[in-house]
Amino acid sequence: MKITVIGAGSWGTAVALHAAKSHQNDAQIRLSPRTELQAHELEVQRVNTRYLPGVSFPKNLQITRDWGKIFHQPNEADHLLIIATPFSGLADVVGALLDFGRFPLHWIWLCKGIDPDSGKLPHEVIAEIFSQKSLSHQINYGVLSGPSFAIEVAKGLPCALTVASQSVNLCQFTQKVLHHGHMRIYATDDVIGVEIGGAIKNILAIATGIVDGLHLGLNARAALITRGMAEMSRLGLAMGADQETFMGLTGLGDLILTATGDLSRNRRVGLELAQGKSLTSILENLGQVAEGVRCAQAVKALAQTHQVNMPIVETVCEVLFNQLNPQDAVKQIMSRDPRHE
Repeated sequence: MKITVIGAGSWGTAVALHAAKSHQNDAQIRLSPRTELQAHELEVQRVNTRYLPGVSFPKNLQITRDWGKIFHQPNEADHLLIIATPFSGLADVVGALLDFGRFPLHWIWLCKGIDPDSGKLPHEVIAEIFSQKSLSHQINYGVLSGPSFAIEVAKGLPCALTVASQSVNLCQFTQKVLHHGHMRIYATDDVIGVEIGGAIKNILAIATGIVDGLHLGLNARAALITRGMAEMSRLGLAMGADQETFMGLTGLGDLILTATGDLSRNRRVGLELAQGKSLTSILENLGQVAEGVRCAQAVKALAQTHQVNMPIVETVCEVLFNQLNPQDAVKQIMSRDPRHE
């Protein structure tokens, strides 16, 4: 069995660490960084000092950017490819793999978001690329998502995730590979619901960060998260998702973690907006991608297309891109007319 993780940020590295610790003797585990310099640093230091300082690599975790050594032949059925780039790099990596010509049968990606230009979900972006290459029926693909901070996974703390795919074989193979030790892997065929939950929870985490940064209290936080869940569910159902998905790990679970956990990048954006800092300075100091910022306007556009009311998302967009003062944003939300829940 082989497991390859492309992308050595915090989450990709954490998943590679988990895989290596789970398969000491029965699998080849490879982590493929973005640059040769990063690959050299990781191989020499045997720790990802930028993203996961203090967590040493197991001896069986191999670091290489040489795809010729990783992919020996096409359609390997015992090889799981995990794409761990940000959403912005997903299409480029998929295109490069297809151009390379040798790749395994099973693919999953870890990124969360919506394309800010086209409004497409990750699986739609990948399906379009596969269709252009006439490969739609040759590769089993899906998304792995759920409430998970990378540093906790890297340290071996318990977590539960969901793999979503139309391929039963991919779901079962992903569970075989990753459902070990401290990590539980559940399966679903609701790809749309899982991806919608993963995208919108980041926007709601920005909103919750603003609420907490303004010291509006736990009552306000609970109300924001609950009404945010309603917005997430409304859009998801309009796009063909299952209602129960939003009550699971990739909906409610991921929202609770991202909206309330201090390790959340998107929550941090909201906290600092509440302090009066500019979005530009916040993102420059963040050091990593905050997907909620990138996809907020895309979600707003999808809501308009599907005629779904999403006042929290709309207000976050006003704060992010139209300089609406966070205090005024709260007043705007609270002054809305009463309605049935």
